[in-house]
Amino acid sequence: MIPMLSAQVGVALKAHGLLIVTAESCTGGGVARAITEVPGSSAWFERGFVTYSNLSKQQMLGVSAATLLQYGAVSEATVREMVDGALAHSAAQLAVAVSGIAGPEGGTTDKPVGTVWFAWGAAHGMCFSRRHHLSGDRGDVRAQAVTIALQGVLELLARRSELA
Repeated sequence: MIPMLSAQVGVALKAHGLLIVTAESCTGGGVARAITEVPGSSAWFERGFVTYSNLSKQQMLGVSAATLLQYGAVSEATVREMVDGALAHSAAQLAVAVSGIAGPEGGTTDKPVGTVWFAWGAAHGMCFSRRHHLSGDRGDVRAQAVTIALQGVLELLARRSELA
């Protein structure tokens, strides 16, 4: 499923003449890898940020310390700031951000293992986000997160087309 989605993302980005940037935490670069598995992806993939630690989110993407302190790394506020930072620190017009708890440890009552926040945004300001509660082991959660991230890119492109 992921290779097919990656190819669809590539076709759509190329058709729109757009570049994408990824900002990833729990997926560890899995979204960027899925996109770059497609031959010719240099025509639509600009760069990827793997910001696993809070410090890297701050240094590389400009996520504020206050956001991380108040909401945590796995939050809507954080992934939205990750999108903004990825767009600000790249030449891409679209961004996807992922931050979650893949497990098997690290979950809390409020944010159990499998909680993953996603955000998708465009350089002109459109941004949407959503939380998913994914199941399975660490590999399952990460693979599902990559799939959701790619599906969201296609949704962002469809929304962007509606506004154009």
